[in-house]
This record gives sequence, C-alpha cells and structure tokens, in this order.
Amino acid sequence: MQKQKKNYKKHLFLWLLLCSLLVGCGSALFAEGHRTEAAASDDGTTFTVGFDAEFPPYGYKNEEGEYVGFDLDLAAEVCKRNGWTLVKQPVDWDSKDMELNSGSIDCIWNGFTINGRENAYTWSKAYIDNSQVVIVKSDAKIKKLKDLAGKVVVVQADSSALKAFTGEDATAENQELCASFADLQQVSDYNSAFMNLESGSVDAICMDIGVASYQIEQRGDAFRMLEEQVSSEQYGIGFKAGNTKLRDQVQAALDEMLADGTFASIAEEWDLSDCICLGEEGTDSAYRQDDSSIVKSTFGEKVISIMKRLSGGILASLAIFLLTLLFSMPLGLLVCMLRKSRFGLVQWIARIYISIVRGTPLMLQLLVVFFGPYYVLGMTLSSRYRFYAVIIGFSLNYAAYFAEIYRSGIESIPVGQYEAANVLGYSRIQTFWKIIFPQMVKRVIPPVTNEVITLVKDTSLAFALAYTEMFTMAKQVAAADASILPLFVAGVFYYVFNFVVAILMEQLEKKMQYFS
Repeated sequence: MQKQKKNYKKHLFLWLLLCSLLVGCGSALFAEGHRTEAAASDDGTTFTVGFDAEFPPYGYKNEEGEYVGFDLDLAAEVCKRNGWTLVKQPVDWDSKDMELNSGSIDCIWNGFTINGRENAYTWSKAYIDNSQVVIVKSDAKIKKLKDLAGKVVVVQADSSALKAFTGEDATAENQELCASFADLQQVSDYNSAFMNLESGSVDAICMDIGVASYQIEQRGDAFRMLEEQVSSEQYGIGFKAGNTKLRDQVQAALDEMLADGTFASIAEEWDLSDCICLGEEGTDSAYRQDDSSIVKSTFGEKVISIMKRLSGGILASLAIFLLTLLFSMPLGLLVCMLRKSRFGLVQWIARIYISIVRGTPLMLQLLVVFFGPYYVLGMTLSSRYRFYAVIIGFSLNYAAYFAEIYRSGIESIPVGQYEAANVLGYSRIQTFWKIIFPQMVKRVIPPVTNEVITLVKDTSLAFALAYTEMFTMAKQVAAADASILPLFVAGVFYYVFNFVVAILMEQLEKKMQYFS
C-alpha cells in the first residue's frame, strides 16, 4: 500500500511537471508570436482592421467571396498612403474588444459608434453621421414609434440600437418606449434579425440607417422603414486606449483624403454622401478626449457587478440544461428501442434520425426547428415559441446521443442474462426493466456523464435563436465593459457547475455498484 502511494505521488509529480512544461512552451510561443506581430505593426508593414463581415455597406462578403465595403475602401486608401499592407480581419462583434486588447487587430473600423463609448477607446474623428431607425414588414400596422408598444423588437447584440434603448445615455423617451415593448431581443447579426422578422417571431428591427437602407434595397418591397428615428450618433475608428500614435497616422491620411476629394468620392460610390461628416464642427470631441474621466472600479466591485448582470443568464442556462435532460433521456431510451426493433422499417427510421442528428451541427438543428415551421409549412411564429424551439432542438439532439449510449449498454449485457430470465419465467418486459435496465444504467453512467457535461457548455448555442443565456450575456457584458473579465467569470461558472455534475454522477455510479 505504501509503495502504491509513492508511485501515485511520483506519477502525479511527473504529470504536473509535464503540464507545466506544456503551459510554459505555449506561453512562450504565444509571447513570441505576439512580439512578432507587434514588431510588424511597429515597422508599419501591416494594418489589421477588425470588422463585422455581416454589416453592409460598411463591411461584408460580396458574391465573389471578397470582403468589401465603405469602411474597407477607406482603410485600403489609408494603407496605400502610409505604405502599409491592409489585413481585413472579420471578428465576432461580441469579441471585438478582446481582439483589440490582445493585439490581434489594430483597430475596430466598421460602422463603429462613438456615442456612449468615448472613454473605452482612443478615437479618430467622427466621419459618418448615423441614425437608428425601425424596420417593419410592409403590411404591418406599425406606422410610428408609439405603435411598437406591446410588440417584440429585435436588435443586434452590443449595437447602437441596443444602447439607444438600454444604455446609460439612453434618453428618457427611448427608455419609456423600450419599457412599452413586449420584449427586446438580441441576435448576433442582421441576417438573423430579418429572418426573425420575416417569419413573424418579432415585429420590428431597430438598426443603423445605412445598413437598413441597404437591406431594404436588397430584399425588395417586403419591408419598410419608419419615418421617425430612435436616435442619432456618429461613427469613428476605435483604437486600443492609449494608442494615439497609430490613431494619428490614420487620421492624418483621412484628413488628406478629405482635402483632395478622395473621401467624398468613396462615399459617393457607396451611396453614403448624405451621411459623411468628417471635418465638420463637433466631430472631433472624442478625438481630443483623454482618459482622465475614466472611473476605475476595484476587482471585487467588478466581479460583483458582473455576477449581478449575469444572474438572469445563469437561470436561463439552468432551465435549458434541466429541461433538456428531462425530455432527452427518456426520449433517447425510446429511440434506442426503435433502433433495436425487429421491424426493419422502424429500425431504419431510427437509424436515419440518429445519423442526421449526429452528422449535422446542433446550431443548424436549432435553426431548422425554429424557422422550419415558417419556411416549410408557412406557419407564423410567435415570440414564445423561441424558448420552446430551444428545448425541442436540444432534446432531439441529445436524445440521439443518449440512444446510442443506451444501446451500447444493453448490448454489453451477456446473453446468458436473458436465458436465465426466460428460465425463471420472466416476460420480455419484466426481463428488461428488472434485470437488463439496472445493469445497463450502471454501465452507461460514465459516457452519460460526458454528455451531461457537454450539455452544460452547449447551452451557449441557444443564442443562435436569439435566446439570451449565460455565456451570451457574458459576451455582451464583456463588450459593454471592454473587458475579458466577464468571460472568465462565465468560465468559472461552467467549471463549478460541471464539477458539481461530475460529483453527483460519481455518487450515482457508486450507488449502482451492487449491479455486477
């Protein structure tokens, strides 16, 4: 026994040493890569622009598969004048601040609103005047903003529209208008927003006027824009706080472009001539601002604030987790029985179902469950169906995996068990529930535990249907605070949750030890 303990300690020490070496090597490689990237930026050879690739006409992928847009054309001209190589880097809009702060991009340049973010970045001068407008179906009875009372409105996560309704600088009128909504929902991109509006699951979209005009033009006469505007704002180029050197180089090139007419020419190409404001009075307030007005909180205050804001998302994640297990585990047993059926047709139906579920992404399955009734059957969707679709999609997905786990457990039971039960006079149903099922449960607990732990993390995919769970809310808080801390807090939640799940499943496994 003493020798076994020594061997255990020796092996543990070796594993810790190996992990330390791997972490050290990874850190060194990251640091080296970061130094190389920084050196390239200092030499002025590359200029990496972070942008939302689904935000036309400012930045998007065209039919030829190339990234184009008004902002990208401006960036290309700036690089040409400075002798830089432009790198167009699409980013997840919720993660843009982490991209910027980590140095993977040099700036955020994609219809990026200054208002409400003045202290979070080092800004260029404002170059576009923008407004937030509301889009509805052409046949909708909504004519004015007040008609949105009792309606479901959708916005992009961490967008100017969201801030216009819920931000610290939101006007009293907009806050009152938001309070009158039946619900204010968030999606990751505007294509999802229009799919929600078209299917009837939401009543209106609030978005930037430039993007709205482009989308309406591309989608025909199915949608229209309300005449009243929610708010107005200015676009600028956001650099990492304190990076005034790079900001000034970019701004100098923009000023030259304004003076020689290049800026106006590019705006005309993208039909944005009426929106440009570079050089006008009042467009350089954020450009001239320093960071002396930034109020800094202690680490403890930040964590407490983050936990409060994540509380609603945590409850949403728990609801998805518990309801999915409640429905998918018994459904998986049913699918398993169909998979083992003696009837060939039933067996093949189960096989095809399992094959489709395991062979396609869960996110795609969620979209099919939610939008399928509208696009296939023509049924109008309600906003309440969103949560039901999340649970249905998750349950159908996990039932297929549980079915195969159950099947492996059942088939691992020796055939002698069935023969003995038959000799004792047990019926097929009695044999299964009293003899086979308890042994199967014991054998499948480890793989089931893995699936349950995976489910905890997969709850974050609910945002594909604009259902805001914990990790989505963490990304939104991170974007609002320009900090990665909310994501670390979310990571701690997932780890603690999975740690508790693992302990509970381990205790269950011990209680089942008497089945051998």
